[in-house]
Amino acid sequence: MDAELKNALQALRTHYDTSRALDQDPLVLAMGYPEPWDRELAAFVAAHLAYGRVAPMLRAIRSAMEPLGDWPAHRLRAWSEVEAERHLEEALPDWKWRFHTRRDLVAWILAWKRLDQESGLRGLEPHLLPGPELSADQALSRLVQRLRKELPPTHGLRFCLPDPLEGSACKRWRLFLRWMVRRGWPDLGQWTDYPPSSLVIPLDTHVARISRLLGLTSRTASDGRTAREITEALRELEPQDPLSYDFAISHLGILGDCNGVAEPVRCSGCALAGVCSGGYRSRSAR
Repeated sequence: MDAELKNALQALRTHYDTSRALDQDPLVLAMGYPEPWDRELAAFVAAHLAYGRVAPMLRAIRSAMEPLGDWPAHRLRAWSEVEAERHLEEALPDWKWRFHTRRDLVAWILAWKRLDQESGLRGLEPHLLPGPELSADQALSRLVQRLRKELPPTHGLRFCLPDPLEGSACKRWRLFLRWMVRRGWPDLGQWTDYPPSSLVIPLDTHVARISRLLGLTSRTASDGRTAREITEALRELEPQDPLSYDFAISHLGILGDCNGVAEPVRCSGCALAGVCSGGYRSRSAR
């Protein structure tokens, strides 16, 4: 069964290794910048706004980055914090995305600026690196707890600051980390010290539902324990790169190709039909 599941997931990955899928992913916005620090800043913003309907979410991220121009990290680094805050506030008077207000966005961008300065213009990797006495979750928790103290206690900013040590799946942080660390398509892979083995799958409703159908987890809670369980199941199939299947699994749901309901036409054309417990082919074969 493991070989059959791996072959099915590889076929699914091939199917979604396309510009059609990437165009519906916030990562495409970060990929549009030529310089690594610009991509990191854009990824930091995009990953933490990555919730809700895709089309308006992408518009919100684009408009959030517009005031920083084609070289956002360079421009942000050139401004003082006071100048950056003023420019961003003036340029985004009506910006809003669901839980996030303009002030939330400005505070988030300024947080990247402060952390980048502290790391010697090396971005966020030094702040998130695990070490001999610090696990990846502990490093993330440390940064989250710091930002909880430093940033305004608004709903939008608290939404960006779940703590893995409190049991959260930390989907948006996991997404940002996958983009920055993993070197295979479509990820950026520009952090060189963070160990890819420490990555955990970004668990959203699509990944959770499809993972249950594939037997990667039996848990119903979309929490940190479930995310780690799915990651470990995928690691058995792909030891060196377990998150290589994440983009395909998530986009199977994001693009509406799987709605969790067994349908003859939809399910028969899916690469996972033979291994999915809820698929039409699986049901008809019972």
